[in-house]
Amino acid sequence: MTSVDRVSQYLAAFGLQDRIRTLEKSSATVALAAQALGCQEALIAKTLSFEYNGSALLLVAAGDAKVDNKKFKEVFGTKAKMPAPEQVEALTGFQPGGVCPFAAKEGVEVYLDVSLKRFETVYPAGGSGNTAVKLTLEELEKASRAKKWVDVCKSWQPQPAAAQ
Repeated sequence: MTSVDRVSQYLAAFGLQDRIRTLEKSSATVALAAQALGCQEALIAKTLSFEYNGSALLLVAAGDAKVDNKKFKEVFGTKAKMPAPEQVEALTGFQPGGVCPFAAKEGVEVYLDVSLKRFETVYPAGGSGNTAVKLTLEELEKASRAKKWVDVCKSWQPQPAAAQ
């Protein structure tokens, strides 16, 4: 069974299996996914993997957000350490570029970053480097079985105007 089939089967339990879109072009990066979907990069719900307590932690964040190491450590009690590309599949069950918050390996915890809350609909990956799943935030929260919403990213908030 491919990882996309596994994700489709998983999403079927939520009635969302028909939301997976197989794209003609790669969606392995935020920029490529946005181009393939014809949307702004911020709407790509990137799933970042981190080494955490001997397993993996998946953080789903807006495409224009960057992890703030200080905030990450405050929330998770450890430094944000991404696994080497060759370790990603063993930790998460997905190859780099296709990591998504659905049907991950047993014991992998999923968290959603507040950077996503600006949008009604977002596009996480669907288990491969050329898939995307169109979901509302409520659908994403339920289908990902996220442990909770966290605030561990930066660079996505509107910057205040300079004082004059």
